[in-house]
Amino acid sequence: IKKRIKFMKNFVILLLAVLAISCSGAADKPANVEAAPATAVIYGDTIVLTQPDLAAGKTINEALAERASSREYSAEPLSLEELSSVLWAAAGVNRPNGHLTAPSALALYPVTVYAFTAEGVFRYNSELHVLVREVEGDYRELSAAQDFAYTAPLNLVYVADLAKFDASGIDRTKAEFLAGQDAAGYAQNVNLYAAGNGLKAITRGSLKSAEVLKLLSLDPKQYTVVLAQTVGK
Repeated sequence: IKKRIKFMKNFVILLLAVLAISCSGAADKPANVEAAPATAVIYGDTIVLTQPDLAAGKTINEALAERASSREYSAEPLSLEELSSVLWAAAGVNRPNGHLTAPSALALYPVTVYAFTAEGVFRYNSELHVLVREVEGDYRELSAAQDFAYTAPLNLVYVADLAKFDASGIDRTKAEFLAGQDAAGYAQNVNLYAAGNGLKAITRGSLKSAEVLKLLSLDPKQYTVVLAQTVGK
């Protein structure tokens, strides 16, 4: 009888331990928590982007701690939600007055973000939060000088319209400097979003600038390429 009682006690202790572990795991991953959406991007003349989930991702301090430049990427495409959030992080409207997530000298916002993908080159319209296809086809090779960028699903190119500075009486050299500052802010926003949401990114200065402007039919007397960036997994 004593042996049976001891056996039952041990059995009960073991059962309680198993239940405790199970309950702990359930608490870590509640059954009612849905996985983050991952909608495939349907490429067309216009891509309507989703609104960013402001509660998603790591804290800003965690993202800062994990930010790093990556030079290895898979060809795995970004989801619509990821693509949308990357563009919004770069230059999305975040206030009723139409100002963006990144600062701009004199609030002129001369920089436009172009997304180079395997399906084409798209211009980001921050006001409407959409991508508009400018050129069909894969021109990622123009957006970089490194092989890893040709594999990554997304390369961003930041192009400045220097005519935005004309009314301020700023010469071209100063205008290019200020536009570069703006683009750096856009790019760092993307770097932090990537670090906080399971993506990789790297800011680059190397790309085929003259070919990019020609492809986009932009006059080099008015426009200049100021920065580039690769984003992927």
